[in-house]
Amino acid sequence: MSDLLGKRKARDNAGMRTALAALPLLLAVVVAAGAAPAAVGAPRLLGLAISNGGHPFAGDTRQLATISPNGDGYRDRAILRFHLDRAARVLVQAVATDEVRRPVVVIWQTRRKLAPGPHSISWKPRKGIAARTYLLRFTVTGLHGGRRVYGFERPRSSRPTSGLVVRILSVEVAFVKRSYVQGAQAAVSISTDSPNVRIRFFSYPSGGLGGTRDPNTNAVPVTPSVRLDWRTHRNAPHVLQVTRSGDWPGGLYFLRVTTADNQVGYAPVILRPKTIGEHRVAVVLSTNTWQAYNFRDATGDGWGDSWYIGGAAPAVDLRRPYLDSGLPYRFHEWNSGFLSWLRETGKEVDWLSDDDLDTVANGDDLRRAYDLVVFPGHEEYVTEHVYEAISRFQDLGGNLIFLSANNFFWKVERQGAYLRRIDQWRRLGRPEARLIGIQWVASNHGDTERSYVVAGADKEPWVFAGTGLANGSEFGRYGIEVDARAPSSPSSGVVVLAVAPKAIGDHDAEMALYRTKSGATVFAAGALDFSGSIGLPAVARLVDNVWARLS
Repeated sequence: MSDLLGKRKARDNAGMRTALAALPLLLAVVVAAGAAPAAVGAPRLLGLAISNGGHPFAGDTRQLATISPNGDGYRDRAILRFHLDRAARVLVQAVATDEVRRPVVVIWQTRRKLAPGPHSISWKPRKGIAARTYLLRFTVTGLHGGRRVYGFERPRSSRPTSGLVVRILSVEVAFVKRSYVQGAQAAVSISTDSPNVRIRFFSYPSGGLGGTRDPNTNAVPVTPSVRLDWRTHRNAPHVLQVTRSGDWPGGLYFLRVTTADNQVGYAPVILRPKTIGEHRVAVVLSTNTWQAYNFRDATGDGWGDSWYIGGAAPAVDLRRPYLDSGLPYRFHEWNSGFLSWLRETGKEVDWLSDDDLDTVANGDDLRRAYDLVVFPGHEEYVTEHVYEAISRFQDLGGNLIFLSANNFFWKVERQGAYLRRIDQWRRLGRPEARLIGIQWVASNHGDTERSYVVAGADKEPWVFAGTGLANGSEFGRYGIEVDARAPSSPSSGVVVLAVAPKAIGDHDAEMALYRTKSGATVFAAGALDFSGSIGLPAVARLVDNVWARLS
C-alpha cells in the first residue's frame, strides 16, 4: 500500500510540475486574448479643453475660448489640449456652421499621428477671419482600426458640444434697449480687446455733419469721431453711457465703433417720440425679425441662436449684437435705401420699434395717434397685443402700408429679454390675408427673381400716376419671399396692382390694395425685397403716390 501511495504521489508531483511549467504560457494566451479587442477598438480622446494662452474673456469656459487674431500678441491663438489613451491618427477641423440643412464650411484643419499621452495643438487663424464662433471637430482613428468623433452633433438645446468652440472677437456693439425716447441717455455694451476705440453716430436725417456716407449703412455722420481709452475693458463687455449731442430728430441711428486695427462694429438704435402721435404717420421697423435672423451664437455651442438654424433655440435673445459687424441681416440691401428716401423726401414720421408698438395700450389709442402705420420691412413676428392693436386700428379706419412680404406670419411672446415663437397665425385661425389682403405663399433664396408686370393701372390709376407705367409694363426684380391672395382675403375684393408671374416655382407674387368697410386702405407690396428697389424712379414715385393718399 505504501509503495502504491508513493508512486501515486510521485505521479501527482510530476503532473503539478508540468502544470506549473505550462502556466506562464497559459497566462500569456489569456492576456493576449483580453488585449485583442482593445487593440482594434476606437481610441479615446480624454480631458478635451481649450484656452487662448492666458487671457480669458468673460464667458470663456473649458470648452470655449475667445481669441482675436490681429497680430498684437494678445489672444492671437487657440490652444487645444487632450489626452489619448492609445496611439491614434487625429484630424482636427474648424468649421463654420450655418443652418443644419446646409453643409458646414471647413476653414482650417490639421492631421496628426500621435502617441498615447497628453498633447496640445495650436490654431492661429488668419487676420481678418469673420468674427463669429467656430466649432472644432475631432476625428480619432486607431492605428489598428476603430474611430470616434467629437463635435459632430446638431445643435442641442441647453447642451454643450462634445468638441470645442473658438469665438473670434473683433468688436461687438449692442444697445441695452432697442429704442430710447428722444433726448434720453442710452446705454450701449461694447466688447473688444482693442486698447482704444473710436465711436461715432450715424443716421439718415437731411443735413448732418456732411462728409462721406458710411459704406455699410449709407448713413451720414451726426457726431464727430471720439477716441476712448479701452485698456481697462479688454477682458469683458463694458457698458458705456452715451448722451445725444444737440437736438436729434426721431429716427434710426447707428453707433459705429472702430478699433485700433480698423475693425468696425455697429449697433442700431431707434429714437422714438416722447409721446406717440407727434406726427400722424408711424414707421415701425421690424426689430423682432432682425433678431430672428441674427445667427450670432450667444450660447457658445458653435451654432447660431436662431429658429432658422435647426430648431434647438426655443427663444432668441433680443440683446445680442448682430452677427454681420452689428448690422441686421441684409440691412444695406433691404432697409438703407428706404430710410434715405424717407429723409430725402422730407416726410415727417414717428419712428417706432416693435417694442414701442407693443407698449401702445390698444388700437383705439393707436388710431387717435395716427392716420397711417407703415411697415417698411419684413414684419414677420408679432405679438398677440400688436395683432389686436393693428386689427382694431384698421377697423377704426386707420391705413396700412406693407413694403415687404410675409408679414404677421408668426405669433410670438415676449418674455423679458427673450422672444419665444408660438405658432403661425393662420394655424391659430387668424390668417394674415384677412388683415393684409395677401399672404405668404412661397420663398427661396432669391434664385428666381422676376419683374412685376402692371395689372391694375386701369382700376387704381392714381397709384401709377407719374411713374410712366401702364398695364403690361415691367419694373424691378423681386422674390425671396412672395405673397398672393388666399381664400381668407377680404371678400370685398382685393385689387391686384401688379403680378410677378411664377416668381417662385408656380407661385406668382402679387402687389395688392384693398379698402375696408370702415374706409381704411391697405397697400401690400407682395415681395420681400420690394423696398430695396426704391432707388428706381418708378418705384419711388409709386410709393410716394400711395403714401400721399393714405397719409
